[in-house]
Amino acid sequence: MIAFVRGTFVAKSPSRVIVDVNGVGYDLQISLNTYEAISQKENGLLHTYLQISENAQTFYGFADVKEKEMFQHLISISGVGAATARMMLSGMKPAEIAKFIITGSVNDLIRIKGIGKKTAEMLVVGLRDKLSGFVSDNQSLIHTLNPLELDAVNALVALGIGKPMAEKAVNKVMQSNTDIAIQDIIKQALKNL
Repeated sequence: MIAFVRGTFVAKSPSRVIVDVNGVGYDLQISLNTYEAISQKENGLLHTYLQISENAQTFYGFADVKEKEMFQHLISISGVGAATARMMLSGMKPAEIAKFIITGSVNDLIRIKGIGKKTAEMLVVGLRDKLSGFVSDNQSLIHTLNPLELDAVNALVALGIGKPMAEKAVNKVMQSNTDIAIQDIIKQALKNL
């Protein structure tokens, strides 16, 4: 597989770029994030992904490796094709997508064209544990829980709430109340979900 191409950007649009590499023109599909990164450049390097299907061979280009990795994670989920993954990366940065998936923010994911509630839930379930390296402010999502907070999170998880969502809800309750009983933490956390 071709990992990247380096050359002159012969033609650019928000959805594709043609890169001249030693006289060979590669037609790459790109996201708006990549277009913004290369719009003022005349040449450069794009990380690539080649998708081969029954009807076509489509070459995708990415301005950075994180965007390519996110694309590959997204298309690994049933119901998310390459066009939808490119649409997601055009609407949000990889770190934003990762943050919404890690925190289980289905409502934020369904705002993206082509993503319904079922697909958003599949993204959360399928990718939540794989995307921690994408979130630069990961420390704000994961913090050390004291034993009381840990018990509350475990109770919420037992009720069927995702662990990152439960941690976020408990953290929100604990920020406003430092001296509170566990049952009250759980009740208030459920209201915050």
